[in-house]
Amino acid sequence: MKSFRRTLTLEIPERRGFRNLTPDVEQALADSGIREGLCLVNAMHITASVFINDDEPGLLADYERWLETLAPFDPSPERYHHNRTGEDNGDAHLKREILGREVVVAVTEGRLDFGPWEQIFYGEFDGRRPKRVLIKILGE
Repeated sequence: MKSFRRTLTLEIPERRGFRNLTPDVEQALADSGIREGLCLVNAMHITASVFINDDEPGLLADYERWLETLAPFDPSPERYHHNRTGEDNGDAHLKREILGREVVVAVTEGRLDFGPWEQIFYGEFDGRRPKRVLIKILGE
């Protein structure tokens, strides 16, 4: 079995945003030479997420509104106890829990084995600084 590892460094200029990682992951898969196996993609920071969904601008806007309803940005220590540590990103930690840390995609015949419309996304909830994403591919 072969193993391939690549990290991406991303910097979202706003506090929150989304980026389609599918082309980066497909390039890593091509570079790996692995034809059958599994591909893990995970955010290496506790205020960011990796998830799979459709690359449709309206859906990404809906995510933004939905997440803001569930865990609204509020830098005050009254809403989020985490902000009592001097941080202002309590909401970002909760948003990450909602969308998740990582995805695993099957690799079949050298391609990501997606369903219709599936794409891999990075979600940033406390941006404006470099953060890493791990791509780990295992297989033959």
